[in-house]
Order: sequence, then C-alpha cells, then structure tokens
Amino acid sequence: MSLLDRETRARLQEWAEARHHGEALEAYEALRCADSGGEGPELHLEDVSDIPGVSGVSGVARYQHRARVRARGGDLYAAVLAPPDGYEAYNQNRLGFAGPEFVLADPGEAPLAVAEACRHGAAFEQICAFTRAHGGLRIHPYMGIESVWALGADIRGATGQEVGVVAPAPPVTWIANDKVAFDAVVALVLGADWLVESVDCEGLEETVQALEQMARRYGVVGLKRLRSASAMGNRVVRPEHLETIGARGIVTDFLAATEWCGEDKVQVVAWFETDLSPSTQLWIPPLGAGKPRLDGVYEQLLLGDEKVFLGSRPARFDSATIERIGRASLVVAEAFQALGYHGRCSFDLLVVGEGDIYFTECNGRWGGTSTPMHLVDRIFPGQRPLYRAQDFMSEALVGLPFLDLVERFGESLYDRSSGQGRYLLYNVGPLVDRGKFDVIALGERQAEVDRAIEEDIPRLLGL
Repeated sequence: MSLLDRETRARLQEWAEARHHGEALEAYEALRCADSGGEGPELHLEDVSDIPGVSGVSGVARYQHRARVRARGGDLYAAVLAPPDGYEAYNQNRLGFAGPEFVLADPGEAPLAVAEACRHGAAFEQICAFTRAHGGLRIHPYMGIESVWALGADIRGATGQEVGVVAPAPPVTWIANDKVAFDAVVALVLGADWLVESVDCEGLEETVQALEQMARRYGVVGLKRLRSASAMGNRVVRPEHLETIGARGIVTDFLAATEWCGEDKVQVVAWFETDLSPSTQLWIPPLGAGKPRLDGVYEQLLLGDEKVFLGSRPARFDSATIERIGRASLVVAEAFQALGYHGRCSFDLLVVGEGDIYFTECNGRWGGTSTPMHLVDRIFPGQRPLYRAQDFMSEALVGLPFLDLVERFGESLYDRSSGQGRYLLYNVGPLVDRGKFDVIALGERQAEVDRAIEEDIPRLLGL
C-alpha cells in the first residue's frame, strides 16, 4: 500500500509539472532501467566531479577505489588511478570476493572525472569489448551525473547492446542533492514541520539580510551551499562572529571560500545544537518495480562546529523514534520514486529537544554510511552484525604502503574463511598522501566496537 495519499500525489505532480520535470526526463529514457537488476554485469565507478568544492579535498581522487566495495565477480570497475598494491588480493583472499575486471582510464587534466575519462581511449574500448562479450551492461555509479549518462549513451551507440544506468537521471539527481528542491519535496509530502526554518537567498544582499534576521531569532545560524557534501558547504555563525566580523564580512568570506559562482542560491538556516544526527539508508527501485526499502537507521559521527562527517554506527535511539524516522524516510523515498529516482539514497536528520525530528538534507548517491553498510552486508548477508565505520588518519601513516598496513593489523583483520578477526579495510588509497584509510570494527556490543576504533587501532598501528 502506498504511503502517499491521492492528494499528496497530486501536489507532487503539480510541483513536478511546474518544473517541466517530465520533459527533462525524456532525454534519458533509453538508458532507464525497468528493474533493479543485479544479475547481469555492471560497471562501477566513483565520480564525485559534479559536487561543488570537492576538488579542494586533499587526496579525494584516491577515493575512487570505494567502487570496489560494490563490484562483484564478472563486473567491471573503473578508476583513473591503479589500486594500491595488495588491495585486490585482500578483497579476494581475506574477504572472499570474486575479482572484477579493472579499467584504468586516462583522466587527462581532470582526475575526478572518471565517467568522462571512460568515454575515451583504451578504457572506452575495453568497456565496449566487455559489453559486446556479455550482451549488455549496466553502469552503477556513485551518483547519476550527466557524464555517467553520456557514457552510457556512448557505449550503447558504439556496441548496439542494451545499456542501462542504475542511478537517477540528472534532473532527479539534482532534486535529491539540492537542498532547496529537497526541502520542497519534504514539505509537500510530510509538511514544513519536518524541516528546520530556512531562507533561500539569491545573491550577497539577500543572504546578508537573512543572516541578520535569523540571528536575531535563533542566535546560532548556518550558511549552506545547496549541493555540497560532507559539510564542505556549511558555515556556522555565532553571535560573537557577527559582533567581530559582521554579517556582510561573514557572507562575503563564505561565498569566496565555497567558490560561489553567483548563480545558485544560498540557504540560511536555524542551527540546532545537537549531537543526534541520524542517517537513513534506502534503496529505491524504479517506479513499478517494488517499494523503496529501508536498509538501516544510523547514527552519524560528526566532527567540529560544521559537523563534518567522520563515520557511522547503528542508531541507538528508542524504538519509537527509529520507527518515526524510518516511516518518514520511506514517505519521502516514495515521493522520489514517483519523480523517477532509482538507486541508493540517504537522508540526514536531526533529533532535537524532547524528540523533535527534522530532515536536513538528502545524499542522492552512495556515501560514507551506505558504502560500509554494503560491505558488511556482502560479508554477512541477512545477518548484519553490530559495527562502527569511520575514517582513521594520522600524519605518521602518510605514504604507508597498504601491505604494511595489513601487516600491522595482523590477525585482527577479519578473515571470511575462518570467521576470525574484527576489522574490515576499504578506501585505503588516501594512505599515500593523507595517511588516511576507512575501517569497520565488528563486535557484539557498542562499547566494544567503540573501544576497538578509539583505543585498539592506535595501539595496533604503533601510534
């Protein structure tokens, strides 16, 4: 039974028609998947190039090997950098994953643009040969950006085979990943009470005025770029900042720091001081292929004033709060499905005061919580254990080869064949220039996995 009543569906359709949404989707119809698939071969790639500000993150090009977490035996996965020595052997020998075929693409001068790199040269020829040999291909990207769909069209045109994209088309991708559009959908299907108060501003003057007005009402206020990820487009403004710098200076600096181009809006929001920021993880099938599925409710581990994402663990809220969060997330997911969304999706929320719940943004893509969740589910299908996932970084690890990292963890690394060990490693490329890797600690109790991350890893690594 649908979670959206007839009136809500009518309002959503009217909103979509005002955006000429149906017409915008027509260009992508040939590559749209009619079902979630999962049986045929897929090409996995992590292309973050369309997320504003991400190019300034040190070592982000080395995140591309997160795609290996999704890639199965018989699949392809692509990147513009070779995987770290020993990483594929780790996946096959320790984790028991069959090996996919790797595609090394030439990035030219755009190391983040994996999909674009795959449209040319030897990488494109390799993908096309694979597609012909297998009678078709599905592209399963990090995010449904324009270049991913262009790659699919190129492969289809070059091979004459059926090609689909396991992701929302760009018009839907940018409803999900744009904070103003996302807020509009939440308000339509749940009501404005599920959103923190915000003002959507065009240009410097509107943003300065809104900041001053919101600060008088709430004290602590946030500035947000609409399409940024992992708090990279957030700025927290406190009364002392306004006293010393002034609203105009704050906004001017924020726009410059986030490379604002003068076109998109800026959101000024009431900033609630809470450490309770759950994230819901969903899978949304194509419309007509089943209902959206809630795969988990997680507690985000956030760092600093701007709440930069550090990691996640299963949420420890009471059952009634988890039920409310889950049901509301499924309502929004069903609205997304009606708009044409297909693929992985997550929602970030806040729990404030006596249990008030607010949506803050959508991550219409794979991400820092869904990737380790998927890795755990591949190893423990149907029986997900308690775990905590987060990144670990130390200057002392910069340049450490992955095989040396494996040696330091020793027998504490999980081995699927024996069922022994506690830790799973992934996203290990950034060891080279940042001394950073991502890790999952498994356990039976929350205190146990927290200790494994916070105390045992430094000891194992000799830090």
